Amino acid sequence: MIPWLQYSTEPFPPIDHALDDPNGLLAAGGDLTSTRLISAYRSGIFPWYSPGEPILWWSPNPRCVVKPDQIHISRSMRKRLKKKDYAVCFDRNFPAVIEACSSPRDDDGGTWITEEMKQSYCDLHNKGIAHSVEVYIDGELVGGLYGLAMGKLFFGESMFSRARDASKIAFIKMVEQLRIWGYALIDCQVSNDHLFSLGAEEISRSEFQNYLTLYLDEETEHSWQFDE
Repeated sequence: MIPWLQYSTEPFPPIDHALDDPNGLLAAGGDLTSTRLISAYRSGIFPWYSPGEPILWWSPNPRCVVKPDQIHISRSMRKRLKKKDYAVCFDRNFPAVIEACSSPRDDDGGTWITEEMKQSYCDLHNKGIAHSVEVYIDGELVGGLYGLAMGKLFFGESMFSRARDASKIAFIKMVEQLRIWGYALIDCQVSNDHLFSLGAEEISRSEFQNYLTLYLDEETEHSWQFDE
């Protein structure tokens, strides 16, 4: 049995109490207030559930991450990046990015980004914690991603693409910029082949906790704009 969070101030259980099967399921219930979400990410926890389900909280082991200085850019992607027929920016239209990420995928027709989640992450964006990366071609939004920045860690949430390689461009450009700013790690939560192709790796939950301890409260002084 997993704990049920009955009120907004009830703390999360220790993340090493998470289940092995399903991997990382830690608790259910609670809410998606900014206070709750910030507490979750600072503890190595994130929400992930389907519409109609209670809120489910996860901390998988191992954890999928990208170290900024180890991103992999294939030869074909290097050629694509050199074309410069696109523009990449931060935070021009966060609501449009999360809306696009919530659109059903062709393969399953479903989405885990509920209306409540959209509003909650937009609230975090308004507080300067959640950020989007956007790719435009001829002025049209064709790809991007969003996540949370805390200290020198970036917690990626979701990405989308409406043009070939658009989400890869967003991710690569973001990682390169975060490396310049001294970020230590990009959390990708759960692995997949797409992330592995970009240099993602899996680390243990305890190693991920070490990153949280070392870098969550590191000060960063930068505006969310790409360096020219």
